[in-house]
Amino acid sequence: MSLLFQPIHFDQLQLSNKIVIAPMCQYSANEQGELSYWHEQQWAAYALSGAGLCIVEATAVQPEGRISYADLGLWNDLQRAQIKALLAKLKTISPMPFGIQLAHAGRKASTDKPWDGRGQLPPEHAQGWQTVSASNVPFNPADHAPHALNTAEIERIIADFAESAKRAVNAGFELIELHAAHGYLLHQFMSPLSNLRTDEYGGSFENRIRLTLEVFQAMKNVVPAGYPIGVRLSATDWMDGADSWNVESAAGISKALEQLGAAYIHVSSGGLHIEQKIDLHAGYQVPFAAAVKKEVSIPVIAVGLITEALQAEGILQNAQADAIGLARAMLYD
Repeated sequence: MSLLFQPIHFDQLQLSNKIVIAPMCQYSANEQGELSYWHEQQWAAYALSGAGLCIVEATAVQPEGRISYADLGLWNDLQRAQIKALLAKLKTISPMPFGIQLAHAGRKASTDKPWDGRGQLPPEHAQGWQTVSASNVPFNPADHAPHALNTAEIERIIADFAESAKRAVNAGFELIELHAAHGYLLHQFMSPLSNLRTDEYGGSFENRIRLTLEVFQAMKNVVPAGYPIGVRLSATDWMDGADSWNVESAAGISKALEQLGAAYIHVSSGGLHIEQKIDLHAGYQVPFAAAVKKEVSIPVIAVGLITEALQAEGILQNAQADAIGLARAMLYD
């Protein structure tokens, strides 16, 4: 019998199958971070896809946390109300649960839409703003340097993640994924390539993962008991030879997150350094998921160039992961 079409639990949430639509940025919100008609038709298409779960795009917990000025936000109650209305509509056509990925882009924020090609927009640009990070090291040497967050600003970000988590529950999302991957803010704190701090948030592995654990705990404290919060991690910076984030680091933080009550770990990679060298091929990130799975007992989601049904089934049959994340494959078909 196929494993792909067997149910799976993420905490109290049961999925009808192990296909998860992974978050994909749409760059289609208005400049207030609000839904557009694009999201209505896109989410409805996902709802009718037959997948076990859809996790919608990286959604910012602060205006400054957006990747671009066209990103979705969940930092105010109008955004929450609009999303709540749309999720209620979706329930009339499909029982499929929807989750949301909450995020802060850190130094990779304030960009143009990718297809408009202007890259990062400087703070003085009408559609740009001052970015923040663990340290004042830009992602791209040509970018405007980020502001290194102080302790009070870090506490504000933690509180905003918690507030957005409360709004997500109220809006009707049945799961939250914390975005700690792809070179965005939490990953910037985790990697020694971008975190040059000397305080309690820098230096040792334990200090560098502190912010991610504190954000996770703050969110867990404000959602109902048994409500699933998973975490997306990059398993490597793809910077061999450098002191960087790697699969051993990812396994280490995964064990800490499991102890705090994480519902699952969603294993991706890269995005932290402009000089990364990714070995790109079908299923190229699956070995990272398999390595993390050996270290934790909570479910692990594999993602990354998984495009064929038998390929997905094989990953489960070989016990390399517990569920399969499909992203662009779901956009294409």
